[in-house]
Amino acid sequence: MPSYQPWYHGNITRSKAEDLLSKAARDGSFLIRDSESIQGAYALCVLYQNCVYTYRILPNEDKKLSVQASEGVPIRFFTMLPELVEAYYSPNMGLVTHLQYSVQWEEEVEEEPEQNSHPPQLPPRNIPLDVKDGDSKTSEQASKSLSDIYLAKLQHMDLSILPEEHEMAIQEYFRTSVCLDAEQVQNGNPNLPGLKKLIMAVCKNLNSEISRVMPTLEVFHRTLDQQLSPGIGPKQNFCDSGPVSCRLEQLTKLLYSIEDKVKGSVFEYVGFDAGPRKSLIPVVTFEVKQESLGISTKMFLKVDIESGKLYFKKSKDGPEDKYFVHNKILQLVKSQKMHAKLVIAVETEKEKVLRKEFVFDDTKKREGFCQLLQQMKNKHSEKPEPDMITVFVGTWNMGNAGPPPNINSWFQCKGQGKTQDDTADHIPHDFYVIGTQEDPLGEREWADTVKGVLRNITNISFKQVAIHTLWNIRIVVLAKPEHENRISHVFSDSVKTGIANTLGNKGAVGVSFMFNGTSFGFVNSHLTSGSEKKLRRNQNYASILRFLNLGDKKLNPFDITHRFTHLFWLGDLNYRVEMPSSEAENIVSKIKQQQYQELLTKDQLSMERKESKVFLHFAEEEITFAPTYRFERDTRERYAYTKAKATGTKYNLPSWCDRVLRKSYPLVHVVCQAYGCTNNIMTSDHSPVFASFEVGVASQYVSKQDPSSAPPGGIQIMNCVAILSTKSKTKFFIEFHSSFLEKTVKTTEGENSEHSDGSIKVWFGNQVELTPIISDPEYLLDQHILICVKSTDSDESYGEGCVALRAAEISYTEFQITLTHHGEKTGTLTGGIQLRTSEGKPTEKLYDFIKIERDDPITSKGKSGDLNKGENGKTSEMFDNPLYGSVTKSHGRSKDQDQQQKDLLIPPDVLFGSSKTADGDTDRPPVPTPRNRSYTCSENKPQPPTPVSLHPPSQKKPVVPSRSEGGMGLSRPPLPAKSRPGVPEPQTPKPRDYRDTSELTSKHRPPGRPGESRKDSKEPTQTGRPVK
Repeated sequence: MPSYQPWYHGNITRSKAEDLLSKAARDGSFLIRDSESIQGAYALCVLYQNCVYTYRILPNEDKKLSVQASEGVPIRFFTMLPELVEAYYSPNMGLVTHLQYSVQWEEEVEEEPEQNSHPPQLPPRNIPLDVKDGDSKTSEQASKSLSDIYLAKLQHMDLSILPEEHEMAIQEYFRTSVCLDAEQVQNGNPNLPGLKKLIMAVCKNLNSEISRVMPTLEVFHRTLDQQLSPGIGPKQNFCDSGPVSCRLEQLTKLLYSIEDKVKGSVFEYVGFDAGPRKSLIPVVTFEVKQESLGISTKMFLKVDIESGKLYFKKSKDGPEDKYFVHNKILQLVKSQKMHAKLVIAVETEKEKVLRKEFVFDDTKKREGFCQLLQQMKNKHSEKPEPDMITVFVGTWNMGNAGPPPNINSWFQCKGQGKTQDDTADHIPHDFYVIGTQEDPLGEREWADTVKGVLRNITNISFKQVAIHTLWNIRIVVLAKPEHENRISHVFSDSVKTGIANTLGNKGAVGVSFMFNGTSFGFVNSHLTSGSEKKLRRNQNYASILRFLNLGDKKLNPFDITHRFTHLFWLGDLNYRVEMPSSEAENIVSKIKQQQYQELLTKDQLSMERKESKVFLHFAEEEITFAPTYRFERDTRERYAYTKAKATGTKYNLPSWCDRVLRKSYPLVHVVCQAYGCTNNIMTSDHSPVFASFEVGVASQYVSKQDPSSAPPGGIQIMNCVAILSTKSKTKFFIEFHSSFLEKTVKTTEGENSEHSDGSIKVWFGNQVELTPIISDPEYLLDQHILICVKSTDSDESYGEGCVALRAAEISYTEFQITLTHHGEKTGTLTGGIQLRTSEGKPTEKLYDFIKIERDDPITSKGKSGDLNKGENGKTSEMFDNPLYGSVTKSHGRSKDQDQQQKDLLIPPDVLFGSSKTADGDTDRPPVPTPRNRSYTCSENKPQPPTPVSLHPPSQKKPVVPSRSEGGMGLSRPPLPAKSRPGVPEPQTPKPRDYRDTSELTSKHRPPGRPGESRKDSKEPTQTGRPVK
């Protein structure tokens, strides 16, 4: 790191460097920044004719620096950057123009220290560390000031509770010994002998007590060790001397070990399984109404998850002779029009499909029932690996106070907002991710507290995946014991964003891991406080995004928003409601009346997201709970929105400081089941916030085909055009990264042309062939391609994006994605993708079990038939499982999120209807002509043919909650229809997977379609399972 120079800008982003040079607006303006692609290298950025030229400054083995300039110019080596810069002020050095005007570094306004922050104790910062021999007076003054500081602080302490000799020892230390310790540190001795002497004196009795107790505990510990033969044991490994802190740590570890061993021995002796225990979810009965011939009849649905049975009863205590086993319960279809209505499709003994319609007391009851049924299907699934899990995410600023005795409501998603029904209380999540801020507890104490709560609620001993702490910011990740062998590649990291980005009172901690074939990332952050410090919070976010080092290290060009299938960001983000302080009483009044919408329009986070300044492409569930900050402690009835300070009254208006956001790869299953805050945890001025998610996961796939005989798969990427918002004068290429590739694949250089708006259009003409390591569709359709547009001069990224292979399941499809870099939009990329897999069909996913029906069809009065058809025989629109309704109403939807809907795969029916391409070019090569296709918004599976219209009817918008919007969405590609107007149908019928038509399984053959021949026309029309 060079010493301060006006032209050196450290780790600023490439786009920020371009902005600074553009403002300078003089040829020869330059600056130097850190390279984004090579550790220890720099980038020299020079402005010439309104374009920015970037040259890499690379160190060699001797750490000498050289500039990668034009060919034919001799390479010169320099020891220091100032020496290099001085040389390149001269012309004809291989640069586009010689250096002339250095661009000054713009200093950020630093954050003021907070009055009420309680970081871990740090030594005073007023000790000069570079005292020279002639500066003894300065040293004396520093030591004196240090002594005075602590003696003054001591005067405000209550010393009456201390023994007299301890009080005198502390006063003597602060009077003389602390100054001697300071001198020792300045002379290079960090051992603090004065402090050690004080602690030995104060802990004299404790030391002797430890010496007396430790031998007894060691003997007891060896006796409990079952691996040792009687009478044989290791020598005592405790020491009679040494620092008290080390001996206390040894004693603490020994006590913990003894406790664990005693529990294990006693529990084993009495036959109590204290290890991983299976959750025993109690039997739950729901009272519902069933409509039949216009008459409403009371019914009872009894769910027994352990036995895998669903009972239909006419009275609560009636006979239980009518039930359906889990594998005969085919599908749950939720009505969107009537939020308490549910259709249960079951298979009878005669292999007929029955539709049974029920109305629950309210929506919550219906959702609780659906969760229980889904848990039943999951528990009794014959699949070796899960394809869907649930994740609890919680965040709580504890306000430097310990938790109350009961915090169950937090983990059961009870309180305000979108909450779970009581019937789901005992359903365990697969993962619990808990983020805390201003957490006063030790790591082990807090982890044990959380494990104890979960054990009490779920009867399961959860395993700790990771725990990471930065000062008082902490993240804990716990998992069901059964998942222990499915978790790998666990990483954790932290980033400080406090004063000068060096203090950890603000910042973030993160954890990442692989769950079979799916990557997860979790970030818990505590951002700068204060209503007026919105921009500083944005800077905090950008710093965390760039420097938090999680996930696959081979994905170096990508920040954490692209490294994970699912990324969850939680914490005290500290964004406030931006209204005048005079509105405080009015705000409180609106909160009491639960009128949140007007306040949410002034929520800083929502406004910043809408302007694409932070959390680009993230999603947040709709907020339907009261602001979680700033309460009076020990009550949730009053907000403490004023604080008296020396400078006057400070206002902390009630705000939604504590949030949970997520970002997932395109076309993956993710549904928010709950998002709210608790009502009864009141030890802090913040309320804990909870969220739970249903998440699709991929298995660690092992191909069942012989690699030598299986036809090779392939992915073709073609006709790529990038539009980049940059002033850089360079050439570009594309890198393709994915776990299904053996290595990174690169394109050749693209051809540049300038747009009138100042952006650069890059045309990559060559087709790229990607060869996957496994060609099975079961594997490939769960994969994604990460795309990075890089410059040839500096090998730095100018934008990243992601494409899902599932979108190209049937045939060639065009895509358009937004490119981002360091959280900012940098351009767009369009192109085409075609997927070639081996034979085979993907298996049904657990999350396909529940669907939403937008328009209620007329019931079939219990007769078997197509579950998705109404009286007129038309297929009603079905959507994947959003357990709590539409998420298209998510609060704070930014214009960037709306852009995501356009970023998705463009339906080829639309694209190919015109000879022009997506960006209006007519010179682009022709693309393959697709088949006419239909597509539903719910999933990427073939559907019955429906007319393709470029102008959808102006009815309700489809609900598409089950696929992530981070790259694919409303404009998904239609899938092929099996018939086209005016084109004869093929005469050979093909077997169909029932999922291909969103129909339910039955052992009868599917009904024939026009033009298809049927050998056996006597069979009644039934909803079909595939004909084997």
